[in-house]
Amino acid sequence: MIPRHLTIATRASRLALWQAEHVQSRLRLLYPEMQVELLKLSTRGDEILDRSLSKVGGKGLFVKELENALLDGRADLAVHSLKDMPVDMPELFELSTILTRADCRDAFVSNHFETLADLPEGAVVGTSSLRREAQLRARFPTLKIEPLRGNLDTRLAKLDGGYYAAIILAAAGLERLGLAQRIRHRLSVQDSLPAAGQGALGIEILKQRSDLLEILAPLSCHETTACALAERSVSRALGGSCQVPLAAYAAIQGQHLTIQALVATPDGTTIYRAQATGLVPEALSLGLRVAQELREQGAAVILADLAVASESNTP
Repeated sequence: MIPRHLTIATRASRLALWQAEHVQSRLRLLYPEMQVELLKLSTRGDEILDRSLSKVGGKGLFVKELENALLDGRADLAVHSLKDMPVDMPELFELSTILTRADCRDAFVSNHFETLADLPEGAVVGTSSLRREAQLRARFPTLKIEPLRGNLDTRLAKLDGGYYAAIILAAAGLERLGLAQRIRHRLSVQDSLPAAGQGALGIEILKQRSDLLEILAPLSCHETTACALAERSVSRALGGSCQVPLAAYAAIQGQHLTIQALVATPDGTTIYRAQATGLVPEALSLGLRVAQELREQGAAVILADLAVASESNTP
């Protein structure tokens, strides 16, 4: 039975609203008689801007308030950027739907330079991600990498204000807000392996709301879901969080899925990489295989060291 009304919980940033409105418009097209409204919320991740995510609690800061809205009945579903969704979700919730992925690559944004290679020694590059930072430091050790927090407009304003020579952002976010012209160069996945789920949108619901599964099913993308399953399985197996420079990217060609992943030290001096290919239905096991290979190479030592450092930094 199609409900007469649905409420979507969303962060209040311009990009988050675009994502929620995209799901809203898709649902309205599918079910013209159904009212679909947005519940706009501010999260701790949006409010704490003076410290990096790795130091203030990680990706969960962007979802907790939305999950509370699902629990208390103010909303029926929540829309997230999939890369911001923790891989270990609370027991009461489930990731019901993954939509077709947009461009998963990282984007080089600068007002004066065309590529990273054009930046002079000591140039300041802003990024909010340890994953990006580690890969940048490995390729360009003479650059100065500085933290960059805030919503997309805030980050671009800091670049325009001269605080950075360049910044690295997700290409999908810029495209979704009509800002693709700000992209000077799209980094290849070989040069900057993306975060698990980057470029995709995920819908979260309460597990008990099984009535929503059939309604949301038409929004699901089979290929993106398989890729995300592989990528998130790597992250889950390795305890992936904002404290870990970890990347995972899967792509499908024909009947086969290839998953690439890496774990690095934050300074980029050590990077372990692994890759596996198999049939698409093997997505989960392929991700676990890659995670195990990374551990055997030496990633387990990096993960243990980062866990100790994280505990020592906890108040």
